[in-house]
Amino acid sequence: MTVRRCAAALAAATAVLGGAAPAAFADGTPSPAAVPPGLYGTKDPQYDGVFRQSLAFLAQEKANVKPAEQAVTWLTGQQCADGSFMSFRADTTKACDATKLDTNATSAAVQALVAVGGHTDAVKKGITWLKSVQQDDGGWPYTPGMGGSDANSTGIVIGALAAAGEKPADVKSAKGGKSPFDALLTFALPCDDPAGAGAFAFQPDPKTQKLYANADATAAAVTGALGKGLTATAGQADTKGTACEKAATPEQAAHNGAAYLAKTLAPTGFLKSAMPGATDQPDFGNTADAVVALAADGMAQQAKASADWLSKNATAWAKDNGPAAYAQLVFAADATGADPKNFGGTNLIQSLNATGPAPQAAPSSAPAAESKEKKNDGISVWWIVGVCLVAGIGVGFLISGRKKNQQL
Repeated sequence: MTVRRCAAALAAATAVLGGAAPAAFADGTPSPAAVPPGLYGTKDPQYDGVFRQSLAFLAQEKANVKPAEQAVTWLTGQQCADGSFMSFRADTTKACDATKLDTNATSAAVQALVAVGGHTDAVKKGITWLKSVQQDDGGWPYTPGMGGSDANSTGIVIGALAAAGEKPADVKSAKGGKSPFDALLTFALPCDDPAGAGAFAFQPDPKTQKLYANADATAAAVTGALGKGLTATAGQADTKGTACEKAATPEQAAHNGAAYLAKTLAPTGFLKSAMPGATDQPDFGNTADAVVALAADGMAQQAKASADWLSKNATAWAKDNGPAAYAQLVFAADATGADPKNFGGTNLIQSLNATGPAPQAAPSSAPAAESKEKKNDGISVWWIVGVCLVAGIGVGFLISGRKKNQQL
């Protein structure tokens, strides 16, 4: 998911600059930022602080783990006055930078605060802001005012709307009356496309308006088209196989996208990297997103096969990349019925908890031995482009997959 956010920024930068990276990051070394108390992870939070915190909370909720008050306070303190979130605010006493407001971070935070509970006002403010920046086509861009709507951002906003109790189909643009589902359908490739039948594009090519298949955008769009969020669970069995059908509804487009993912994953079990400059290697984060999308659509067989591949190969990647990576694996495990506390021999929940402040102790009447065991278990566009180029494929939206070249 961090790949998703990185590629989103890269795509936006490419659209504006015609393929050139911002000069501020020409040497590939973004300025570091200190990790504040209460935040999960040890890496520079400048580009993904809100997103990785949000994913951590969502993963903990799957295991009935309640995050520390300090961690929750950190996240709520990141919210801007208008209800939006930036990727990270180093100084929360200063007003938010309007050029760095982030639909992906806001959507992830909304979903996380719903999961934590008790933050109705913050959730309402976040949803109000998201509605205020909906574009005429019914979708959302990564950063409002910088580029057109994209499949990834639109998909994650749908998840936030659904988590907050909204009906995404009823959230329509002020001009044109388009819903998020209307926007997603415009990114769906037709069944007669020779290279990506049924897939979704990140955005139309800015010059030709042609759609190019993008596996990461497809994963985000499938869950979005089904009206589900980052922690989507298994849906009813999809009995249509991997045949592509003309998509007139979001559900049909979701099926086609899932079919594309299933066929793409079948030979190896994983998606390959498409980040700029990356070698041809597995993309663990996007594979985890694809597992959730497949499970949500009801393609359980391929979802489980790829989840099994992740359980054998992805835990070292998660250890290196921290809380959001662990969270993505938790989502994949949960969606396919696997045990996140024994995923390839790794207790993902325990490992995630260890990256931040100790969670609140859950009340329990269990015997002392069992209680002890449970306690042990507890044991942007320009500003994000630089870290994406540095991180390459090593990261798995965090934070809310975009590609520098939309044809990839």
